[in-house]
Amino acid sequence: MAMVCLTDFEEYAKEHLSKATWDYYAAGADDCCTRDDNLLAYKRIRLRPRVLRDVSVSDTRTTVQGTEISFPVGIAPTAFHCLAWHEGEVATARATESLNTCYIASTYSTCSVEEIVAAAPNGYRWFQLYVYRDRKLSEHIVRRVEELGYKALVLTVDVPYTGKRRNDIRNQFKLPPHLKVKNFDGVFQVNEMAGLEEYGVPANTLDPSISWKDVHWLQSITRLPIIIKGILTKEDAELAVEHGVQGIIVSNHGGRQLDGGLASIDALTEIVDTVQGRIEVYVDGGIRTGSDVLKALALGAKCVFIGRPAIWGLAYKGEEGVREVLQILNDEFRLSMALSGCRNVAEINRNLIQCSKL
Repeated sequence: MAMVCLTDFEEYAKEHLSKATWDYYAAGADDCCTRDDNLLAYKRIRLRPRVLRDVSVSDTRTTVQGTEISFPVGIAPTAFHCLAWHEGEVATARATESLNTCYIASTYSTCSVEEIVAAAPNGYRWFQLYVYRDRKLSEHIVRRVEELGYKALVLTVDVPYTGKRRNDIRNQFKLPPHLKVKNFDGVFQVNEMAGLEEYGVPANTLDPSISWKDVHWLQSITRLPIIIKGILTKEDAELAVEHGVQGIIVSNHGGRQLDGGLASIDALTEIVDTVQGRIEVYVDGGIRTGSDVLKALALGAKCVFIGRPAIWGLAYKGEEGVREVLQILNDEFRLSMALSGCRNVAEINRNLIQCSKL
């Protein structure tokens, strides 16, 4: 079957992954309202295309944190890629390297940060970080990724506690015995907190006391740029700027944390307006087509990141599947740009957007 759009990959993955694995990737919190609204919010946005603009040549390149990427779509941090494909994050890293875009490696990877670098030595990658009760755990991995050449730290701030994902509870979701959170291999005793494992690590490992002072702590132990992932309000965006971070990913964790929160794209505008270009703003959640990418950029995002679609690509055909997903988005984005009268990303602005009145 020809894979024409991202939905084709979603349908393939749902059919071929085990129920527990599919449910884990698909899960939203509680009633999944926010998860679903991430997609619906894009459909509420209408474009105002310009015509007769000579779009015979187009250029999708942009920069993030001063580094050029081939188009403004990167891979968001998602856990446990080996559940979808035996090579896991190694395949994802090679795919993003081949298309010259940004891969944010997850703390909860089933391949280590070292294995990811070895597989794609020339790839442009950031590392997603949680702050743990044991700060030395966080500090150790920060030092590892800095030495390995990761180019930024993405601090996830919307998980003081894990959201309630009903199907994971029903399925009693656990990593299969042959898979591990590789970045912490050997750190935890096998019997530590026996029976109270949560997503591959002992329960209560995350620190719910995390606060803005931890941003200063992180700045004190690394020279890497710090990007905060999980901001949805102008108040927190202003605080992020005041605390000297280099970027924000507007995100609701794929609708997996607080149900009933804003769709990411609906939160984007107030954050962009507050930041006023002082730092870069990115967005994830709900991007399924090239026109979604165009809408996000028109509303002020510098780049978007995709989570679940990368997993679907992996489930389809590993590295090649992720490449196909990215290439489809690139082709659709280029076409949407041209049909809107934009020859390059610099020409994409808010004049393209007509938000429908509901």
